Amino acid sequence: MSHQHLLHDSADELGPIRIFDDGQYRILSFAEGDEQSRIRLSTPHILQHEYTQAMMLPLLFCEPKRVCILGLGGGTLLNALYHTVPAIHITAVELRQEVMDAAEMYFKLPRGKRINLEVANAIDYIADGLPKKVDVLMTDLYNTEGMDRAVLQTSFIENCAKNIKEDGWLALNCWIDQKNNHELTAIIKQHFNDVRALDTGSGNWVIIAGKRVDSSNAKELKVVAQRLSDKMGFQLTKWLSRLSEI
Repeated sequence: MSHQHLLHDSADELGPIRIFDDGQYRILSFAEGDEQSRIRLSTPHILQHEYTQAMMLPLLFCEPKRVCILGLGGGTLLNALYHTVPAIHITAVELRQEVMDAAEMYFKLPRGKRINLEVANAIDYIADGLPKKVDVLMTDLYNTEGMDRAVLQTSFIENCAKNIKEDGWLALNCWIDQKNNHELTAIIKQHFNDVRALDTGSGNWVIIAGKRVDSSNAKELKVVAQRLSDKMGFQLTKWLSRLSEI
């Protein structure tokens, strides 16, 4: 990040919050060498990180009216969903008030009645139960130490499932070292009937899980992926081609 201007530098009890800007991109960082969120300033709704693009795969299987995102960061998932899905309602839960403030100030978050931002511990928030069940639940819980290990717990997966509609989907972002975590896969399969995953090739293992089995064939899914790709500004077909049942 040496060629970038340090736009914001603060810290809370959980560590640093830094924002870098090179005139084209803006980056949120929680640690030296870490890139938590990235936006292109001219098109903030187009996802830049590969794992966030892969987390959009549930849109192939449903057109969500209500989504919950656990872990706001710079708000890139929120921005992409709001831009892509008409009339969507989004709740985003962020542990750190300063991170939420930074996202609102520097990352061009959309605002309006259909967006609800909550400062809370996402693990506790989902355990307490959402006001209404969602069509899609996305979890992207990372901190200065890396992935929040709480997302691997049986209770967390159970609580996610309880808050997802009967035809809804979960998108779970993990480190690639969870690829062979058969215990995690088994827990997810207890609550979801359609479980698929992919290796992004950039260190992430993204799992998507549906309450009901989707019987769309490869050709049908590719048509939907191409249509969404046009809206989203990146090739969702790339991630569909890597997706397989686990």
